[in-house]
Amino acid sequence: MTGMKTYAQAIAPANRTFAMMKHPIYKIRSVAVVGPYTLRVGFDNATEQTIDFRLVLAGELYRPLLELELFNRVKIDPEVHTLVWPNGADFDPAMLHDWPENAAALAERAREWEAHPANA
Repeated sequence: MTGMKTYAQAIAPANRTFAMMKHPIYKIRSVAVVGPYTLRVGFDNATEQTIDFRLVLAGELYRPLLELELFNRVKIDPEVHTLVWPNGADFDPAMLHDWPENAAALAERAREWEAHPANA
């Protein structure tokens, strides 16, 4: 039976890929508007992030949030425990939790959304 893989050997690459795709799941427990386009977000692991969203409010979904009255209507979705706005915009809680590591990449994406609109 040389050359034949065991079941564990055959699925190992898939398991490794799946394991790499996993990320911690956080729930948002609190949100407060602390300035224009800036929120203090509290998480279920007793941490907080103060996030200025200005650099990512672009594209079809997020640009409407530049209307401050709409931005300030942020709520916590009671089912999925993330921030949501009346226009359907939302953000992954893990992205918000790790905002310092994610902000630059998301701002770059926002610039791409503006350069290449979906309806163009």
